[in-house]
Amino acid sequence: MEDMARERKSVLVLGAGVIGLTTALVLRRRGWQVTVLADQFAPNITSAVAGALWEWPPGVCGKHLDLERPRRWAEASLRIFTELATDPAAGVYLRPVTFYFRHSLAGDAFHQEKMTQLATIARGFRHDAALIAENGIGPRHDYRDAYQHIAPMIDTDVYLNWLLQSARDAGCEVIRRTVSAPLADEAAQLLEEFHAEGIVNCTGFGARDLGDATVYPLRGAVIRVKNDGRRMPRITQAHCISHDGISSDPGFVFIVPRGEDKLLLGGFAEPNQTELGIGLDNYEPVHEILHRCVEFLPVLKNAEIDAAEPVRVGLRPAREHGVRLEWDDALPILHNYGHGGSGVTYSWGCAFDAFRLLELNSRP
Repeated sequence: MEDMARERKSVLVLGAGVIGLTTALVLRRRGWQVTVLADQFAPNITSAVAGALWEWPPGVCGKHLDLERPRRWAEASLRIFTELATDPAAGVYLRPVTFYFRHSLAGDAFHQEKMTQLATIARGFRHDAALIAENGIGPRHDYRDAYQHIAPMIDTDVYLNWLLQSARDAGCEVIRRTVSAPLADEAAQLLEEFHAEGIVNCTGFGARDLGDATVYPLRGAVIRVKNDGRRMPRITQAHCISHDGISSDPGFVFIVPRGEDKLLLGGFAEPNQTELGIGLDNYEPVHEILHRCVEFLPVLKNAEIDAAEPVRVGLRPAREHGVRLEWDDALPILHNYGHGGSGVTYSWGCAFDAFRLLELNSRP
């Protein structure tokens, strides 16, 4: 009887990015009737632009906010992505990633704690400044320390299709539809129309238009180059330099293998910029990504840019107070947005928390 009761519970999930589809899939697998409403699907969503490297919070362009929940979300996602890496159809790869630093981490309490945690949960952890020379980092750079571990790297072109198909195969109904703003005014009608007990708001940057003025865009771009071993040696690991959080330059180094034959070069994080029509030929900061990555990793000097799609641009859905994963104060709406550049990393953990919150609120 309990299983039948669970089957009758129904929820609307708004948004078909990595957060929305993962949440929908988790809820459906746990007995909820799920309808996904979205006006955009891959490849026309921010999730398709993501570098999609799993990172232990805070990420390359992350903030030092409350890290307890984000790290729990990240650990849960690491477990699922590690399992998915055994399924070629999912587009998930486990590869080494090295993070580089301009100072020794020996006296850095924050990074010492972070490394201790990584050594516990991530495979192949190694803290060794020798990685700098071993990985062929440009001699002009003054990096003093580095650490490496195995991390999931997700080919979003493959993964988002897998996620959507998995949601449908599990029994989710997926409907293309635009939800009018503000969401508070539309909620009652949506709940009645779809006979739902609640709404899970996974609209990402769209949450701003639906009523949350604290959401803002954090524009990013990646350059796509061929990684087939013809013009340069094939890159088989990721290389990252986090933004230092101090300088006004929004740029950082983010070099990530994508699938079997592509490489992503990034990046920058530009707050409150919404223009998507930027590229190598009309926006100097995009061109500077290429210069910065080649200077950092000289083997890239012969890289062949993907002529079919040289640059992808997207708007990370950032929020002043970090991720919002909580019930609305007045309505049966569970909010799950504001993940910034960490949507992939947090996706499964946030979906599990969304399920727990729904269960707690819906039990008689």
